[in-house]
Amino acid sequence: MSKIGVFVCHCGENIGATVDCAKVAEEASKITGVDVSVDYKYMCSDPGQTIIKDAIREKGLTGVVVAACSPRMHEPTFRKACAEAGLNPFMCEMTNLREHCSWVHEKNEQTTEKAIDLVRMLVEKTKLNKPLTPIKVPISKKALVIGGGIAGIQAALDIANAGHKVIMVEKEPSIGGHMSQLSETFPTLDCSQCILTPRMVDVAQNPNITLYTYAELEKLEGFIGNFKATIRLKAKSVDPKTCTGCGECMTKCPSKKIPSEFNEGLGNRTAIYTPFPQAVPNKPVIDRINCRYYQTGKCKVCQKICPTGAIEFDKEDEFITEDIGAIVTATGFNVLKPDFFPEYGYGKYKDVITGLQFERLASASGPTLGAIRRPSDGTEPKKIVFIACAGSRDPAKGKPYCSKICCMYTAKHAMLYQHKVHDGESYVFYMDIRAGGKNYEEFTRRAIEEDGAKYIRGRVARVYEKNGKLIVCGVDTLLGSRPVEIEADMVVLASAGIANEGSEELAQKMHISYDPYKFFAEAHPKLKPVETNTAGIYLCGACQAPKDIPETVGMASGAAAKVIGLFSNDELTREPVVAVVNRIASHDVSTCVGCFLCETACPYQAIEHEEIKNRAGEVVKTVARVNPGLCQGCGTCVSFCRSKSIDIQGFSNEQMYAEVMAVLEE
Repeated sequence: MSKIGVFVCHCGENIGATVDCAKVAEEASKITGVDVSVDYKYMCSDPGQTIIKDAIREKGLTGVVVAACSPRMHEPTFRKACAEAGLNPFMCEMTNLREHCSWVHEKNEQTTEKAIDLVRMLVEKTKLNKPLTPIKVPISKKALVIGGGIAGIQAALDIANAGHKVIMVEKEPSIGGHMSQLSETFPTLDCSQCILTPRMVDVAQNPNITLYTYAELEKLEGFIGNFKATIRLKAKSVDPKTCTGCGECMTKCPSKKIPSEFNEGLGNRTAIYTPFPQAVPNKPVIDRINCRYYQTGKCKVCQKICPTGAIEFDKEDEFITEDIGAIVTATGFNVLKPDFFPEYGYGKYKDVITGLQFERLASASGPTLGAIRRPSDGTEPKKIVFIACAGSRDPAKGKPYCSKICCMYTAKHAMLYQHKVHDGESYVFYMDIRAGGKNYEEFTRRAIEEDGAKYIRGRVARVYEKNGKLIVCGVDTLLGSRPVEIEADMVVLASAGIANEGSEELAQKMHISYDPYKFFAEAHPKLKPVETNTAGIYLCGACQAPKDIPETVGMASGAAAKVIGLFSNDELTREPVVAVVNRIASHDVSTCVGCFLCETACPYQAIEHEEIKNRAGEVVKTVARVNPGLCQGCGTCVSFCRSKSIDIQGFSNEQMYAEVMAVLEE
């Protein structure tokens, strides 16, 4: 026989201002099976929890219904109180009188009646509750970090320094990401390489970190604490164990005019190369697409002159499998290719460049050794125009979002230009200045007031060439949309930040969500900003959305903290609100018919095959089984099951029916 306790919370005035809580408690006491029904101003407080504990002990309650605020906020609190009093915590239910009633209705009798109905529904459900046991999952204490930019570097170092093993996978020949391409960083104008390269070396030298560059995640199986990751090690054609990184092969390689990806096409590299001098690992790979040997079957100059015999032309891709407990996704972002907006003349005019290309021009390790030069003729530009929001905040281009960092790096570019070209003129076309960060507003004001950048509020409609000059046509909206034409020597586009190519495929491999722009989606934008909808997989940095370096580093440490917290126990305890395939209790026979429609519908790949054998050991039937470690309790399989053989523990069809009938029969 059920003995239910109902505890109604006023939640200060959040509920009590519109709901007659005393009447709710009084009416609840009349429901069959309710032994105790009280109301209290703050049920989540220590005195309120004591009321619940005392009632459980004194009345021998078999179930508890707390009528209060959102279960998302205080359900763990009340379940813990019940457990301390000796009641299975999953015999405690919360009905949401705040968001579902008091906050959405005025104070009247109907509001209180609705509150009574909500309580009645949960009482009937609680009568059918069964004690549940939390799921225990063993944990493999090794983390996988995908991406070797500053986000991945920070996350990997934090996890490794906590004493856990880390596998880092980077698709490029070197770690460093976009930060390694930058000249200085805002708002302090620190040398980017000076900040980053020591961290890169720390990764390479940390005994807890195994670094795989020129590698990609091929496949991911398993669940939180027990992932199995298959990693593709792309053939470098150079044995990293034998190679000493002397660089002799690069100096002799006859294929010397390949556009450098690191220098954004403003410089050249050879077919055997390291991306930049400070690369980690500082050992070359062979670009098979542009290598003469792979194209014609002739050459092998690098192999002939290599003093250690490290060149391996016949090397194939390798696959390794690692047992992983948690994954940090830090794959970064890319920038929109400027040929996306032909009105700006990118690709047509050599002196129309991107912000990243300007970074390489301004960098001491760039193709011009830090001198600002026009790509067309190598001369110093005396007048330069920066165009902000080139693709961002532009629904017509399919990128309605703000890229967040453009205002700041455009101000930085204007400063760097004025510092290097003292008699030069810089103009910035902008929509709005968005400088949300510590010392960011001061930084943009400095670009205008101290360094003399001329900011024009308006968009640029067209860029064309005339008499060797770039004519930038725009408007100044602060002067009544007056047309503006500027003769410039160079135009720099602050291109929109976009998701990396292949991010959609990677998300599907990891079974995580992504937004319409193919950035990876967090589980909750406020409460779970570094978690995904797949337990054990975390996000950090610009793979989630465009971010600056401080936010990226902070997010990386947050993701690392989640991993370290997960690894702090030998076993993972999870709530048992997962799907189960029903069995006929008297015969322990599954009611599943083996259609496996549930398997095709499950977004977490939690459905497994279970063979039913007779006494002779012969397989007579194959049915579905739910892996509780993988299941997230979404209920998709329940709705798809044709034989109604699957239920969610704590939310069975019988319990849902009882809730509905509690209202209809009243």
